[in-house]
Amino acid sequence: MYIGFVKNVTLSADEDLIEQARQVARFQRRSLNAAFREWLLQFTAQAGNGQEVDAVMRRLRHVNSGRRFSRDEMLGR
Repeated sequence: MYIGFVKNVTLSADEDLIEQARQVARFQRRSLNAAFREWLLQFTAQAGNGQEVDAVMRRLRHVNSGRRFSRDEMLGR
């Protein structure tokens, strides 16, 4: 049961992949929809809170490295 607004989302995926996902969900005794909601929560938690990142960037706005770094330098190559 949900409290608040729930939005429907339409996704596209390979037919075989969807069937495999349904079988896994069935084995776990839950719906594919419930499995997707759980995945979505985990996915967004991994990404962190974008507002926190924005706040850190605002706090560090005064920091200046003195030069622009090349792409290779930023990627540690």
